[in-house]
Amino acid sequence: MGKTREIKKRIKAVGNIRRITKTMQMIATAKFSAAQQRAVSSRPYTDALFELVAGLAKSLSDVSHPLLTGPQKGGGRPLTLILTSDRGLCGPYNGSILRAAMAFARENPANRAGFIELVGKKGAGFLKYNNIPISQHHSQFGDKPTYEKVEELAQNYIDRFVSGEISSVHVIYMKFISAGRQAPTAMQLLPFKADALESKGDAKVAQENAGASEVYEFTPSAEDLLGELLPAAVKAVLFQSFNDAIVSEHVARMVAMKAATDNAGKMGKRLTRVFNRARQAQITTELTEIVAGAAALG
Repeated sequence: MGKTREIKKRIKAVGNIRRITKTMQMIATAKFSAAQQRAVSSRPYTDALFELVAGLAKSLSDVSHPLLTGPQKGGGRPLTLILTSDRGLCGPYNGSILRAAMAFARENPANRAGFIELVGKKGAGFLKYNNIPISQHHSQFGDKPTYEKVEELAQNYIDRFVSGEISSVHVIYMKFISAGRQAPTAMQLLPFKADALESKGDAKVAQENAGASEVYEFTPSAEDLLGELLPAAVKAVLFQSFNDAIVSEHVARMVAMKAATDNAGKMGKRLTRVFNRARQAQITTELTEIVAGAAALG
């Protein structure tokens, strides 16, 4: 009797866990749909602005900008921003980002010795365990980062970069490619790379923009255009990174909770079979005892 009671308790516990993981899966699916819509809707603007600035910067070889060439004052330290999640139960999401961050730090020792800033709670313990000090921990973004808050952070990076306090800015995050594919990425935010357009494989647009200085006259001047477009591009690209990180987190949690729900269902069926066998064995034993007792009484 004790064995069947114990198995029955385990079946009930597995059923409760399955209901919880199923609910979390449904919540993650709903959040994923909303986050994907935000990320996809902002990407055309970000890509268009990125291509415009890249093409303009490549076509104007005689025009320089601090966000392109770097700060005039030396001595700045590189800054690395790592985007992790506030909550767990999202599979390998945080582990993949933090492994990419450690690989980036091994390849770039100067970045490890520079400023390390973190978004999300899940990366704090990992960085502390690896003796990597955190310069600043940003906790103001949450699940729905607004453009105003990201713009404020990007403007802070721009001001510090222009003043020479920091020499470069890299963002390590999970890039959302599709619902079935996300990739941990180390992106250079500052200084802005003029050849980034070609690295995206859009050589045709790069060739068209290469002759822009021979065809077009800029009003206002090219310096003024870069002065307005470059900060806007930096802010838009950083905001897109946050959106990609959020939607990738929801995808990872949705997949992890679905796997947990399926495993709980399989375990429940397996325990039910074990319970039935134990119950049958118990009934057989009781019947045997009854028959044996009746035979003894004659």
